[in-house]
Amino acid sequence: MRRGLLATLLLVLSLPQGWTYPIDGYDYTGIRRLDFYDLAQKGEVDGRKLLPGQTRPMAQIKPRLPGSTMPFEFEPDADYGRQLVAMLGDDAAEYGVSLLDLSDPSAPIYAEHNAGIRNNVGSVGKMLVGIAFFHKLAEIYPDDVEARHRLLKDTWIVADEFVISDHHKAVFWNPETREFAFRAIHVGDEGNLYDWLDWMLSASSNAAASTVEEQLILLTHFGREYPVSEARKEAFFKAEGAAGLGKIFLAAMNDGVVANGLNPDLLRQGSFFTRTGKDRVAGTSSYGNPKELVHLLLLMEQGRLVDAFSSTELKRLLYMTQRRIRYASHPALNEYAVYFKSGSLYSCKPEEGFRCRQYMGNKRNLLASLAVVEGPGASLDYHYLVVVSSNVLYVNSAMAHQTLAMRIHRMIEARHRAARESGSAEPAQGSAGTR
Repeated sequence: MRRGLLATLLLVLSLPQGWTYPIDGYDYTGIRRLDFYDLAQKGEVDGRKLLPGQTRPMAQIKPRLPGSTMPFEFEPDADYGRQLVAMLGDDAAEYGVSLLDLSDPSAPIYAEHNAGIRNNVGSVGKMLVGIAFFHKLAEIYPDDVEARHRLLKDTWIVADEFVISDHHKAVFWNPETREFAFRAIHVGDEGNLYDWLDWMLSASSNAAASTVEEQLILLTHFGREYPVSEARKEAFFKAEGAAGLGKIFLAAMNDGVVANGLNPDLLRQGSFFTRTGKDRVAGTSSYGNPKELVHLLLLMEQGRLVDAFSSTELKRLLYMTQRRIRYASHPALNEYAVYFKSGSLYSCKPEEGFRCRQYMGNKRNLLASLAVVEGPGASLDYHYLVVVSSNVLYVNSAMAHQTLAMRIHRMIEARHRAARESGSAEPAQGSAGTR
């Protein structure tokens, strides 16, 4: 597995999403980056100090509603809905928002705006790659969670040409020599499967995502024989060609959606994230829907996204333990645990007086944010799931999502504060129950 890195696709932009997985998880996963950030918090190496909401131990990061089979069938709450529209103002038509407030799990409150929207959600689609991979592991080892864990921790992958091309940087740390680097993934870089999943979902590395997609094809085809030698892999890829590999890939991705009761007409990651991946494996279009993505998050919180082991690991892989960006970056969330994925796709056309900038396209300016917010604990134990998809031209969409995060958070705080002050067990102004 060889060769180097070139530039990524011109229009796709997905900057690092902040580092994920609880920092005490190194021994369990072998994710080497975690060792560095753990040592940084202890003052043994130089590194960023984490926010209060970023320091939860691995044992606390797990589905919050285990055993729940509550269906994703809710009557939208009128009060939350009106407030969402007011927050969005004149740009409301360009937003799709889905929100499920589980702060009182016995009385969930659902709200939505423009729920039928379906856009390309960029790097949010990497979550679907993770689901497909865990789904395939569960198919192959249905009753042996330890075998799945061993495979994730002990399978070592060397980057090949599928990492070409990507500009996203990832953390490289050698626990033995204490050498640190922050750079793009190159051909020849090595990591275990947990490392590659972490690079995909934390640094939002396109190179890592395409490597995991490549491994998904191999896992699907070889089953319990996986991992296989480089020679067997190359012979298989040559025999199948782009069309054959694409058929295996798309079937595996679709299985990960359908098997979890999700709608493939609303959620699909249909291609690789690098140019070489797209050249070597035939694909199709990709899209996402805010409401169905919140459905996905609810399944994860119930331990039903594939199964309890997979839900737990996927939630840990989304837990932000370094720099927060976009929706997750507002200081209002500093005390809270945030599980996050975001994706951006913008493009510009010539226009007098206009300068094209990140997140501010004048032709297309898509941004999607997926988040679970929980904490900080005690009497203020809020817990909600939210997905935002927008396409507001000329506006800095990263800042717009950050501001929206604060407003949604304050809306939820006010609702539950009013309920507490009134002495009511139910949130004020009529919560929405399940149908």
